[in-house]
Amino acid sequence: MKVLICGGTGFIGRNIIESLSRQHDIEVYATAFTKPPVNIPNVTWYTGNLCDPKFIDKITLDVDVVVQAAAITSGSRDIVEKPYIHITDNAIMNSLILRACHTNRVSHFIFMSCCVMYPSRSVPWKEREWFPGIKFHDNYFGAGWTKIYIEKMCEFYSKLGVTKHTVVRHTNTYGPHDKYDLERSHVFGATVTKVMTNDSGTHVMWGDGEEERDLIYVSDVVKFIEACINKQNTPYELYNVGLGKTIKIKNLVHKIIAASGKKIDILNDISKPSIKTSFTVCCDKALSDFGWQPETSIEDGISQTMKWWRENLGVKSSLHES
Repeated sequence: MKVLICGGTGFIGRNIIESLSRQHDIEVYATAFTKPPVNIPNVTWYTGNLCDPKFIDKITLDVDVVVQAAAITSGSRDIVEKPYIHITDNAIMNSLILRACHTNRVSHFIFMSCCVMYPSRSVPWKEREWFPGIKFHDNYFGAGWTKIYIEKMCEFYSKLGVTKHTVVRHTNTYGPHDKYDLERSHVFGATVTKVMTNDSGTHVMWGDGEEERDLIYVSDVVKFIEACINKQNTPYELYNVGLGKTIKIKNLVHKIIAASGKKIDILNDISKPSIKTSFTVCCDKALSDFGWQPETSIEDGISQTMKWWRENLGVKSSLHES
């Protein structure tokens, strides 16, 4: 089986590559753009722009499965202050990749969507409960509709009878190879870096920390991808992939500080941007169809991530907050 991972130097893509490249019955191909290709055994790299149709057509020839994990992403500062940066290129690259997969008769296309379309509520969201009349959080209007557009393009192409499609609405994912620089990281990565590089004894938390997140460890997401590659037989499916419960950001910060072994006080800065959403997802469909469910608790995930951070980033003084 030939599997192409678009966005191979990114967070989720890198973790998928590391897992699939250890399987003897899979040939792994991957794309890189601004970062140099990673030296991983048994991986063939393509370097180019996923907004270039000629490049996309070349890399999707004679491929069985395409996992589309490439995206323009960043943290809450950009989502609040520059939301447009997540829209145009993401729409263009996904449209071109979907067309190329159909034209080149790729058997299976997997799109890493997200749960940005779900507004806050206490009851876990099921996949088919969302509909166009539901209001997005204001900060997610552009990104949310872009994700919905790409999901519907997957459904459209699936009806043409050439390529089966899987849409993965994963929740906030964390773990090894995430973004840990403070300009582009999400709340988990930013908090880990701030705590691990802290020498002042005080951690500044953006906002009051009352918002909640469904956080899933990246290896659980990778195991879901492997399950749908091996088990999906239908033309189109949409899946929630999350832990299935939330944690308040302030509690997450306390757990990360505890795992660091440091004595750090928390100071709230309510002038900084934060996004007041709190929801979780129901993953019963993934369990029913593939037997998949998350295996990593938030405590174990934090512990494993902190161990990886110490071994891989602990010597990089450039990560200190400016």
